[in-house]
Amino acid sequence: MSDATAPLPPASLSELEAQLARELSLLNFPPAAWLPEYVTSAGERVLSVAIVGAGQCGLAAAFSLKRLGIDDLRIFDQAPCGKAGPWIDYARMETLRSPKHLLGPACDIPALTFQAWFRAQFGDDAWQALEKIPRPQWQQYLEWYRQVLKLEVEFDTRITRVAAEGELLRLTLERSDGHREQLLARKVVFATGRDGLGTPSIPECIAQLDRRYWAHSADAIDFAALKGKRVVVVGMGSAAMDNAAEALEHGAAEVRLLARRPSMPTINKLMGIGSPGFTHGFPRLSAAWRWRIMYYSAATQTPPPHGSTLRVSRHDNAYFYFNAGLASVTQQGDRIHLETVNGQRFEADYVIAATGFNVDIAARAELTDLEPSIARWRDRYTPPAELESAGLGAFPWLGDGFAMTERHPGECPALGNLHAFNYAASLSLGKVSGDIPAVSIGAQWLAQAIAGQLYGADIDNHWQALLDFSKPELDGSEWRDADGGEGA
Repeated sequence: MSDATAPLPPASLSELEAQLARELSLLNFPPAAWLPEYVTSAGERVLSVAIVGAGQCGLAAAFSLKRLGIDDLRIFDQAPCGKAGPWIDYARMETLRSPKHLLGPACDIPALTFQAWFRAQFGDDAWQALEKIPRPQWQQYLEWYRQVLKLEVEFDTRITRVAAEGELLRLTLERSDGHREQLLARKVVFATGRDGLGTPSIPECIAQLDRRYWAHSADAIDFAALKGKRVVVVGMGSAAMDNAAEALEHGAAEVRLLARRPSMPTINKLMGIGSPGFTHGFPRLSAAWRWRIMYYSAATQTPPPHGSTLRVSRHDNAYFYFNAGLASVTQQGDRIHLETVNGQRFEADYVIAATGFNVDIAARAELTDLEPSIARWRDRYTPPAELESAGLGAFPWLGDGFAMTERHPGECPALGNLHAFNYAASLSLGKVSGDIPAVSIGAQWLAQAIAGQLYGADIDNHWQALLDFSKPELDGSEWRDADGGEGA
């Protein structure tokens, strides 16, 4: 087809939505539902899938499940409508770190990509001029994604408990208005992001300070209140740069960044081997290889982005310190005194711990009932002494479709129906359940596994449906018996 006869690209969001509707129709979406209704012997209806989290992972998971005919699902998020995920919460970068052209949660549908959404509203020239996606704009795109796909989310809803009942999982929900509900589900997906199976990592010497004088980088921080203040940021990664920049841009008197490492890392090692082969091959590697790769990635560390670092260093009152791990932190009145392992001393009015997150299932109150039975990597694999890591050992050992596994076989069969579609899956399955580049692939793996597992669990029903099916293809008029008789 020549350029003269090629269809024009959508010139508005409404035109794009019409194109998307056509593409989905051509892909037979939505397909017919096929799951039988599930009711307990006591007459309680059982939900097929509960998704905890409505950020990009939760939405991609829900859409992927619906594409396979699984529409008996509910999606919950503790945030208010429009604020799911980190993008307008504690993410403070100016732009996303991922290249603008990546597919994100589009699940291989062209009209569902950020690129299509952006071009339809702002045009091709604006797209060519765009270097990186502004962070708030990514949130706007995800909101459109949710709305255009009609993914209903129950916002302001927290999951306070998940407990096993046979092979089912009982969830206790609490809404922001105080209303509580319990439900049974066959499958539960924790699409809960970076800290989805853990907590913020906070050095003890900082945690013991008066809470008014410090914050973790994932906390709500009143940066305007830091005007004229001396701020110390512990850490030198992406979050450290973003929070330091916010403090500086709000008029902090000075910001000092302290890093344990001897120098700034400059190479993002995993980018060097990123490919479809790595994405699809990583889960098939031996435990030893997966551990080795992730250990090396953590040891070499990911550098903060070029732009984020310049956003800090362009301020004359920003200072970078290396070999500056904390030796002690004390408080005298409203002053914080910090001493590093190399003997440097600092006085600060406020401290920001940009120290990341731990994977720590025992710290998740909602999983208290299940936690003792959940297998971790430390239960399944012992690395060589030179590669020991308590942090990696705490990751859950996941099976097919991001499913939790039992520490001791038979002690809690319901764990096979609890799926960790979040950062904690990265050691078992790779970076397909959080980062933008491969989230669609991870969502498709998750949906395919859940569909297959639910079908297998219901095989008696499907067998009976096979036996009962009686719609004829032929009515007997299509042939003549060679011996002279009429059609059968």
